[in-house]
Amino acid sequence: MKRIWKSLLPAWKWVLLSAATSILIILTQAPSPLLAQEPAASTTIETTKPNSETTKVQKLREVLQRSSTPEAPKPAPEVSEPKKPESPQEPPLSPEELTRRLKFIEADKLYLAGQIPEAEKIYREVKQPFGKTSDNQQRKAAILDPTQLSPGGKVYWRESEAGIAQKLQTKTLVPLQLLVEQYPEFIPGHIRYAEALKQYDRTKEALDILERASSLYPDQAELIKARVTALAGDKKWMEASLAARQFAILNPKNPQAPEFTKLAEENLNRYKSYTQGEIRGNVLGNIITGALGYAVTGSLLGPFSALDSTIMLLQGERAIGESVAKQAKKQLGVIIDEDILAYVNEIGQKLAKVGGRDEFKYEFFVIPEESLNAFALPGGKIFINAGAIAKANSEAELAGLMGHELSHVLLSHTFQLVSEGNLISNVTQYLPLGGTIGQLFALSYSRDMERQADNLGTRLIVATGYAADGLRNLMVTLEKQQKNAPPSWLSSHPGGNERVSYLENLITRNSYNRYAYEGVERHLEIKARVKKLLEEKKAREEKNSVFNESK
Repeated sequence: MKRIWKSLLPAWKWVLLSAATSILIILTQAPSPLLAQEPAASTTIETTKPNSETTKVQKLREVLQRSSTPEAPKPAPEVSEPKKPESPQEPPLSPEELTRRLKFIEADKLYLAGQIPEAEKIYREVKQPFGKTSDNQQRKAAILDPTQLSPGGKVYWRESEAGIAQKLQTKTLVPLQLLVEQYPEFIPGHIRYAEALKQYDRTKEALDILERASSLYPDQAELIKARVTALAGDKKWMEASLAARQFAILNPKNPQAPEFTKLAEENLNRYKSYTQGEIRGNVLGNIITGALGYAVTGSLLGPFSALDSTIMLLQGERAIGESVAKQAKKQLGVIIDEDILAYVNEIGQKLAKVGGRDEFKYEFFVIPEESLNAFALPGGKIFINAGAIAKANSEAELAGLMGHELSHVLLSHTFQLVSEGNLISNVTQYLPLGGTIGQLFALSYSRDMERQADNLGTRLIVATGYAADGLRNLMVTLEKQQKNAPPSWLSSHPGGNERVSYLENLITRNSYNRYAYEGVERHLEIKARVKKLLEEKKAREEKNSVFNESK
């Protein structure tokens, strides 16, 4: 093995190693790279103190109207080629919508001042009830003692005990199924049903039962412990770690919180050990595919790309994220504006704080692109398109988007895709269109991963005091704004009515608070600033295009 390594590492290896790190971009979920851009110039927004309440309301109306109405387009220079169609613009706000947003602003101020009941009253006035679910639907209080069940529930419980004693599958599973369906508040019923399903090799169904029950009663320690144990038994150590960590974070006063923190660390270490073992197993394969690349292309870039990416994977999530983020910033360009970055970073850090993975260094970047998009890199590096800020209506909506992407980091979804896709991407780089194949592999979040990110992301915004329907409302906003062509974020993330319904059921089922902080006024100020930067960027690009055509 040592001779193989020596033969692949000539004296000038460092030059190639530095170039090789670019392969990791293929392994992440970043969109197609753009040319590096100069930092955007910082802009200022003039503000004056109103002399009266009437003036204040008038100025707020002007800000609201400006943020939703695009400036009149300047006459375009004559060119020989037909002009490309403009991207769809937001329609101007109606007087009713202007009034509605002013009420949101009033409620936000009351909320921040600690006048929660008064704020909630206004939020309820301006928020419409969910379409197919009921805001008044309340979950029943949890039952831990079988003696508290109704007579019918007690019969199901006794029948399941008899089935277990006689080792009869049907007599065990049927009454337990009826029990959890008719008495979802009975926590021991879910635990026993999951244990019985696992005993009869129906692990997937057992995990589903515990996941649904945990969504209904996330504060029940024994239920969460049973789910953590089941996930770990199925070698889903990262999910087990996050389930335990979330309980500890969201229930700090529970006497079992320290035990859950310990469980989180134990399962995280198991995941790391397993992942590193899998990556080490790929080292020889990567070296071989690197040698193959040399034989096919006559270039030593292949071997070092394979070797370099493997070394970084062994270093872990944080090392990958920092390296790839450095490359991504150069290729995509980022906005340099203190106010915008401070706003995004404040939201992101609040969400990350309740996420519980303190080993990461969380950084949030804004890309000067108009489309609504965002993506996450391993180790806590989140990139948000300026268009996401421009299209969101409130801080809660933007927090919902960021919470979803951050959840992919917290759940190590991206790192799993990178580590699992490492070998296949190194192989496909030598095939026709191989880079595209590798990129598509890295982008393929499973439906379970997306649901997990929606679920955890919603919990994150609730835990930080935002309205629970932030992500749900963003989905509704997107459907209204993009009737024909879905934004790029939705093209790689499931959307539509199904997703909105899932989020509504999640919020209703768990009694998450929709009537908390929205953050409308502050968001509108940043939104106007972002739109100005995007307009300036577009004007520069048009000017450069005209100049290049005139050559």
